[in-house]
Amino acid sequence: MTKLEQLLSQYAAYHLNHKNILTHFIGIPLIVFSIICLTARAGVAVSGIELTLALALLAVTAMYYLSLDKIFGLIMLAVFALAYPLAYAVAQWSLGAWLSASIGIFTVGWAFQFVGHFYEKKKPAFMDDVIGLAVGPLFVLAEMVFMLGFRKALEQRMLAEARKQRALMDAEKGRQASA
Repeated sequence: MTKLEQLLSQYAAYHLNHKNILTHFIGIPLIVFSIICLTARAGVAVSGIELTLALALLAVTAMYYLSLDKIFGLIMLAVFALAYPLAYAVAQWSLGAWLSASIGIFTVGWAFQFVGHFYEKKKPAFMDDVIGLAVGPLFVLAEMVFMLGFRKALEQRMLAEARKQRALMDAEKGRQASA
């Protein structure tokens, strides 16, 4: 099993309910966009080019995703390239408008996440492993790719392992409840 499969399976074990996955299609992009907005305001100009904290975070994240999977990494890099100019524009708004918009988007994104986990009846993955915060956007991308009919073998391996992990988590929860 590749590192990508391990990470996606672990994340998927907390996301087997279709309603939860659908809420993540809204919540995670909103959260990621809000973080880009919040970090696009901090930067320095180097040779007339503004290098922002957002660009640094996006570069590190893109490199991480590329190290896990070239196809997903390239798609995510394209998504970041499309999102950054809009987030940078938001970061140029007045302080109040920028903070209100960024924090508002962040809050709405998390509201979607928690509604999804209400349907799932399972806490978010990051509560057990903080790496879930980085895997979430990749999971949403993978789910979209799967829905479009691509990489079905990866999807099947991921789901089989996720179901095994979920069964173990549920069994452990049952043991704790009866103790």
